Amino acid sequence: MAGLQIAVIGAGSANGDLLDTAGAVGRLLAERGCVVVCGGLGGVMAAVARGAREAGGTTIGILPGESPDGGNEWLDHVVATGMGHARNLAVVASGHAVIAVGGEWGTLAEIGLARKLGRGVVVLGPGWQLERAGIERATSPAEAVERALLLAERYR
Repeated sequence: MAGLQIAVIGAGSANGDLLDTAGAVGRLLAERGCVVVCGGLGGVMAAVARGAREAGGTTIGILPGESPDGGNEWLDHVVATGMGHARNLAVVASGHAVIAVGGEWGTLAEIGLARKLGRGVVVLGPGWQLERAGIERATSPAEAVERALLLAERYR
């Protein structure tokens, strides 16, 4: 799976179990040799980046602002877009597949953009009712990573 970039999306303001879940996703992706791409800010984005970095992985944060200094501390590489919410397209376009961990309206927009681009999407946990072609549901971080890697290989 080395060389695959997996985009992980979710709420910028999250806590508790959701952060633990995102951290586990990041760790598992790193252990499989994947690069983790995220929106680069807080919440799920920081948790997934932290999990990946702590497992020795590489992280990329695609920021909405014009400065590369606004990202979370767990990012290896930062892309400052100056595009605000429109940067969501860059986040999902940079992944071979996408994992959604919780989320709000921005996450839903990213799911739609990912599908428009033909990327497979795995929704981890309850929430969005989006069972359509290319959108799968997972109940654990390990299952989400496995499904995303299978979808990524189809895209590659």
